Amino acid sequence: MNATPKNRSFLKELERSSIEILDSKSNLNIKVLHEEEAIALALKYQSTLKSVYVEAMKIGVSPYRYIRNRESISIQDQIRLAESRIAVIGSGGLGGHVLLLLARIGIGHLRIIDGDVFDETNLNRQPLCNKETINKAKPVVAADAVRLINPSVEVTIITEKVNAANAEHILSGVDVIVDALDNMDDRLVVEEIAKKNNIPFVHGAVAGFEGQVTTIFPEDKGLMSLYGNDRHVNDKFSPENILGVPVLAPSVIASIQAMEVLKILLNRGGVFRNTLVHIDLENGQLNKYEY
Repeated sequence: MNATPKNRSFLKELERSSIEILDSKSNLNIKVLHEEEAIALALKYQSTLKSVYVEAMKIGVSPYRYIRNRESISIQDQIRLAESRIAVIGSGGLGGHVLLLLARIGIGHLRIIDGDVFDETNLNRQPLCNKETINKAKPVVAADAVRLINPSVEVTIITEKVNAANAEHILSGVDVIVDALDNMDDRLVVEEIAKKNNIPFVHGAVAGFEGQVTTIFPEDKGLMSLYGNDRHVNDKFSPENILGVPVLAPSVIASIQAMEVLKILLNRGGVFRNTLVHIDLENGQLNKYEY
C-alpha cells in the first residue's frame, strides 16, 4: 500500500522521524527528513519512497536532499514535480543530461525511451556512456543512474525505437514529452502524438557548437513551421553528421530543455513557446526567433 494522510500511525511516525534544523542559508528553523529515515518508513509501511516524500512535504517537512531547492522551488512546487510524469525520448547526448537533471530536481516518474545501445563513438558527449556501459542498452543504464541519484524517482524503461505504430501507447499518460531524438522523421511522429494527446512537447537539437530549443503546445504550429513537412530528410546530410556533436552543446541545450519542463509543470516563467532559441557557443550568441 502507499502511505496516505489517512494512515495516522504513519503520519505520527513521519513527524517523529523528521528533525528541526537551522538552515544556514535562510537562517530559518525548518523540519527535514533524511533519506535513510524516509527509506525505513517506506519499508515499514510498504510504501514507495516517493510517497513518503510527498506526504512529508504535505505536512511541511522538506526532504533533506531538496534543501537547496527551497530558495527557488517551494514545497508545493516540489510536490508538483514529484507527482509529475515525464517522457524522455532518447538517452544519449541530450537525453542523458536531461534525465540526470530531472532526477536531481525531483521529477516523480521518468519514462525513458530508447532502442539503442552505447558504443565507443558515444564517449565524447553522452554522460551515461563509459567504458563499463558500452554495448549496454541505453535506457537500462539510464534507469540505473537515475535510481542511484534519486531513489524516489520511479522509472519506466522502454527499449525500443519510437515509431508511428507504438508512439501513442508509449507516450500515453505523461505530462510533458522531451525530444532528445536525432532525426526529423521520429520527431514529427512524436509531435503528432503529443498534439493528439494534448501533451506539451519540448524540442531540442544540437550540431557542432550550436543548438536550439522550442516548446510546442498542442494548438501551436510546431515543427513544420521550422522544418517543413518532409518526413524523410536524408540524415546523411543532417547538421549533426556534417558538424559532429562535441559535448558542450548537448549539456547546454539539455539544461534549457529541463528548465522548460519545470516552467511547464510549475506554470511560471516564460516558456519558449512559438519561439526558437538558438545558441552558438563558439561565437557567443543567443538568439530568439518567433515563428
